[in-house]
Amino acid sequence: MSRCAEQGCRTLVVRGRCEEHQRPAWAGRAPFEQRYGMSRSEWDALSQRILVRDDWTCYVCHQQTATQVDHKMPVSEGGSPREPDNLGAICESPCHESKSEAERIRAARRARAG
Repeated sequence: MSRCAEQGCRTLVVRGRCEEHQRPAWAGRAPFEQRYGMSRSEWDALSQRILVRDDWTCYVCHQQTATQVDHKMPVSEGGSPREPDNLGAICESPCHESKSEAERIRAARRARAG
């Protein structure tokens, strides 16, 4: 056990910050428009076109249960935010959730590596 990472807090935690000092998951993240170069309404229209194009078939598990659109190569890793070839229909669970978790782990490793 160690002290909370928040300066001055003496609460003991296993790692990081105590409940009181947890930061929002996306604190410091650029707004949607900056990250993807389009408005939310443009993304919604593009997403609908991709779902129709892919016939709501998940590009990961190939089931016709897709309800979301995913960047096959994440924008943070050099993928195009709006190129249709980089977008695919994906089912929310487990495919999109597990892919996003793997991307979060890679991002955290990159951040630690500097």
